[in-house]
Amino acid sequence: MKSECILVIGANGQIGSVLVEYLREIYGVEKVIASDIRLPEHQVLPHRVPLHRVPPHETGLFEKLDATDGNALAALVKKYRVTQIYHLAAILSAKGEQEPLKTWHINMQTYFNVLEAARENQVAKVFYPSSIAVFGDNVDTKAEQWSYLDPATVYGISKAAGENWSNYYFQRYGMDIRSLRYPGIIGYQSMPGGGTTDYAVDIYHKAVQGEAFECFLEAGTTLPMIYISDAMDATVRLMEAPKDKISVRTSYNLAGISFSPEEVAASIRKIIPDFNITYKPDFRQKIAESWPAQIDDMQARKDWGWRPAYNLDKMTEEMIIELKKKYQSVKS
Repeated sequence: MKSECILVIGANGQIGSVLVEYLREIYGVEKVIASDIRLPEHQVLPHRVPLHRVPPHETGLFEKLDATDGNALAALVKKYRVTQIYHLAAILSAKGEQEPLKTWHINMQTYFNVLEAARENQVAKVFYPSSIAVFGDNVDTKAEQWSYLDPATVYGISKAAGENWSNYYFQRYGMDIRSLRYPGIIGYQSMPGGGTTDYAVDIYHKAVQGEAFECFLEAGTTLPMIYISDAMDATVRLMEAPKDKISVRTSYNLAGISFSPEEVAASIRKIIPDFNITYKPDFRQKIAESWPAQIDDMQARKDWGWRPAYNLDKMTEEMIIELKKKYQSVKS
């Protein structure tokens, strides 16, 4: 573990911003390099500090990186002798539908660059995040591990393609690439990032601020979700599992909690009784309807011992407590 050097690409996103800190707690601050195309908002640097880097003694090492630049990515891998790459940079589902060709280019080119940099520099492990967006209308209720992939969005198409490229690089070059099909991720640490499931983050922010919430999905639209703590545990548990325990080289199904907007609103009202929600479905409703309501993650449970720790009410309680702290600190 001490010899690891981990590069996180897309470190400013919803997953990346939490994963970087999670990994630093496990491996040590100096062993985890955060990178993104932009500096984190809280890392505003004085003019005298080079803009490509945040001093490691202040916040941990941060490198500014455009992951569509394969040479720049490879240079970072070589510079730090990286042993693991977590590739989190992508345009998500809702934003992706607004610019399909750009989404395909960015999502795929960045991953090709990761694969080639890892192959050429003998990187020991690569993590590729997939999504429940790889499933389509042919999976009506519960998605099995080997259900047919028929994605309805360009984001889902890119993720399904990435899964197949992962398996190709494993079969062709023996590269150890591991992946999870994330459901909607809910966490208090960052704001929504352009995904169809992001209502389930925004709803808590509105509730804590005493505001009504207008939902862009219909009341009874059930989608698979997972709390950020469970998502981080699953990610690291997968990456630390012995290689001979990994039987899926496309992407593992991952499940946490399945619920609808009306169910999460009811959970919030147990703590904030006067919370009000209204519904105004938009184009994201069609995206949501193309995804399964439940995910079968039995293979992950069998192979590397995955078990979620949070149900809906436990997640709601923690989200409200942490967001109240966050907004109170801003006011003070």
